Amino acid sequence: MTGAAGDVDERLTPVWVGRRLDELLAQDITPLLPLAEPGVVVPLATVPGRSENLGGFLHIADGCIVVELEPVREAPPSAAQVLAKLDRAAAAFERSSDLKSLCERAAPIFRELTGFDRVMIYRFLDDGAGLVIAEDKAEGLHAFLNHHFPATDIPRQARALYVRNRIRVIPDVDYAPVPILPTEVAQINLGDVGIRSVSPIHIQYLRNMGVRASASISIVRDGLLWGLIACHHMRPRELPYEVRAACTALAGGLARQIRAKEEAETYRERIRLRSAEDAILSRVSPEEDFEHFIEAMGEDLCRMLGSDGFAAIQGSRIITAGRCPAGADLLDLARWVQPRLQAETFATRDLSAQHPPAAAYADLASGVLAIAIAREAPMTMIWLRAEEREIVEWAGNPHKGASADPDAILTPRKSFAAWCEEVGGRSRAWTLSEVEAAGRLRRHLFEARQSRRLRELNRELSATISDKEALLHQKDHLLREVNHRVQNSLQLVQAFLALQERAATESDSAATLREAQRRISAVALVHRRLYQADQVETVDLARYLEDLAGEIRDSMGSEWEDALALDLAPILISADRAVNVGLILTELVINANKYAYGGGGGPISITLEPYRNQFRLIVADRGTGKTRTREGFGTRMMNAMVQRLDGTIEQSDNLPGLRVIVCAPADGI
Repeated sequence: MTGAAGDVDERLTPVWVGRRLDELLAQDITPLLPLAEPGVVVPLATVPGRSENLGGFLHIADGCIVVELEPVREAPPSAAQVLAKLDRAAAAFERSSDLKSLCERAAPIFRELTGFDRVMIYRFLDDGAGLVIAEDKAEGLHAFLNHHFPATDIPRQARALYVRNRIRVIPDVDYAPVPILPTEVAQINLGDVGIRSVSPIHIQYLRNMGVRASASISIVRDGLLWGLIACHHMRPRELPYEVRAACTALAGGLARQIRAKEEAETYRERIRLRSAEDAILSRVSPEEDFEHFIEAMGEDLCRMLGSDGFAAIQGSRIITAGRCPAGADLLDLARWVQPRLQAETFATRDLSAQHPPAAAYADLASGVLAIAIAREAPMTMIWLRAEEREIVEWAGNPHKGASADPDAILTPRKSFAAWCEEVGGRSRAWTLSEVEAAGRLRRHLFEARQSRRLRELNRELSATISDKEALLHQKDHLLREVNHRVQNSLQLVQAFLALQERAATESDSAATLREAQRRISAVALVHRRLYQADQVETVDLARYLEDLAGEIRDSMGSEWEDALALDLAPILISADRAVNVGLILTELVINANKYAYGGGGGPISITLEPYRNQFRLIVADRGTGKTRTREGFGTRMMNAMVQRLDGTIEQSDNLPGLRVIVCAPADGI
């Protein structure tokens, strides 16, 4: 044994320096060492102390064996008792009809399990702030239900630890921290140790709330921190290991139910939107004038997307339904939004923040969802949502004491009294399903209008139909010729790179050329898919990534034949953004090949899924994990691609291997 901290002399033995760990713990720990992987806690048998029994837990940190000991205060519940509680809780979760009722059921269950005075289900919002969506508390305590907490209360680095350590308990905020002795081992990583000391800022934060003991249980959904189960007690309180393990397991079950409820809600919304689309499109008449159809269906279009108003603008003509701004304002809005419709749809909930003139009619149009129907004079269709002035109740003033200096010393907030803030200029947010529905409606209406237009042209130009067909054939031939030449050019570049690769004498040069070939293939694949599709503005990102993964697999040799596991959800995206995503995926697979598996093959999972109003690309390997600190050309290029997508990229330990998550808006707004 090389170091220790705490009351080792009083609780375990006064003579511990130089003794074997097996002797001090009164048990053989050799069989447990293979189980103690990084990030894994292995419980020990009861350790006899000088005057009490101790519970022990074994970790591996920085190549050292780390053992934490805590007193066993009472007889732990039996496995049958714990399983019975978990089974009852799981049944209660399954009976919940929606996310709100699920969290309302979870709060009292966790309070009964932990015995704490207050238990809050705390959800992280899109802006990083937290919201208490459910609470169960002892009588007489101040309620935090529906209170917001600023994002600065739980910094980004703390949230990363919550993903790694799913439960954190502070039995008494008035504890006295003790150093590790001797000092030679004081720098060991204690990230997985439950009884390590806590940041003084967090301790003062709890004291300011009047809390003496706390526990934080992570709710992790798909590897991301969805929220916390925050437990507070007004007196010191310990949480035995058996209860902590039960809480961790129960939080995992809660996270799975949260995912199921959110996915069910999204599914129901998509079914409703599909039904509304079908009802509207069934009214499209081949003979009816398109403008008359839009005018007749204005109210139905409003109801379809839950908007307060609807406007269709073509040139100087305006068709409206519901509550809309004045005609001049609508014309100005249509001119402003037109260049932003390159990716089919534009959506925002705070229009005045992007288009300042809209502040004059924020009460009518703070939220905008817009599409354009291409024609001689394009028609812009705009759904409008009125401003929803919201009273946000914060636990203390979130702005008081805020500093713009990023290097300022952090200090905990002192007040948690209810502080209300009125937020205006924003509407109810557009969901990803609503944005997708608007895009589908645009395509269907465009096709319907094109069909009607073609019938008109057939009647009007029957004498020249053969010339029209000849022109169409010539155009198709030209497109094929252009496609053929572009493909030949790209193949020629690939061939030159392949020849240069065979001529290269240094392995780094050959590898660089192979990587360049894969990047060119990613761009060429988008071109081929656009040409083969019915439209040239967008591609199905899932089909594109599936084809790209197949080409990457073929180019990397037979050892990669079964290495790539794909789970891709259909998502429409503009062609330019698809190229960026394809290059990002190519770089991540190249990096896994080079650094996770040392140039060889190995399993890589690729997941594409919608996430709130974004899409998320997850690439995870089972290799050696992150070993580089230097950024090469590929990494710099990948970061630039993520920045062009207005997205984020995060890396985390996949235990083993590396897990990379890229999030970006699906519609590019």
